[in-house]
Amino acid sequence: MNDRGIRKHRRNVATAPDAPDLRWQDLLTPMRLSSSLDGELHGNHAVPETERILFALAQAVEQRDNHTAGHCERLAFMSVAMGIFMGLNRSELVTLYRGGYLHDVGKVGIPDSILFKPQPLNEEEWRVMQTHTVRGADICCHLRTLAPVVPIIRHHHERWDGSGYPDGLSGQNIPLMARMLQIADVYDALVNPRPYKLAYSSAQALHEIEEETSRGWRDPQIVKIFLTLHKDVISKASQLATGTDLDLAAMRAALMNQQARA
Repeated sequence: MNDRGIRKHRRNVATAPDAPDLRWQDLLTPMRLSSSLDGELHGNHAVPETERILFALAQAVEQRDNHTAGHCERLAFMSVAMGIFMGLNRSELVTLYRGGYLHDVGKVGIPDSILFKPQPLNEEEWRVMQTHTVRGADICCHLRTLAPVVPIIRHHHERWDGSGYPDGLSGQNIPLMARMLQIADVYDALVNPRPYKLAYSSAQALHEIEEETSRGWRDPQIVKIFLTLHKDVISKASQLATGTDLDLAAMRAALMNQQARA
């Protein structure tokens, strides 16, 4: 989808053909999303066991580091919220959800000495770290059901100006959903501590994202959507607790209000 498509989705979000059928509780409660929509996408058949193993592997990678606990779930939450606001269809929302969980699965192949290094990585270590996008895409590309997710995994570290990795894509050549998840990923990494940095405040993180956008790193339209949703919707992601089926009624109401004003 190009920028024109984004504008079309924004205009039609309240009257999109499948909008009346959206079950907000299912779409925005992480514990329910996969069970309610996976069956629909797979003709109500069980999700392949290999796919379940990959999701378990992604969660195991996340749980290796206390600093990233809940990161994948928050990314899935934020990305799906953005997708609903933009009027993406159900299959696209599921792709975003899966992308949130699987985007860093390739880090299973990154040595702990690099992954958890408290100091800045040297040039060689950084090259190894960058391979996690390709490793993750290679892990998932053999499953037909994950084909729509692979571009998110491979390209979520590309930059709008072409200075990212692994392929140096720029502008609309970067898949839309990779651009969407990228902003959620950057924000969540900033507002949570990492071995090499303290947590930023929300205001600091948003300022940093705006600065990066002015430098040409981020898609300005996606950032605008993220900022629009932040106060009443995106900020609620920090309340998520991994593995807990939370009542997100207030967040869903805020998102619907945002849609009405769009």
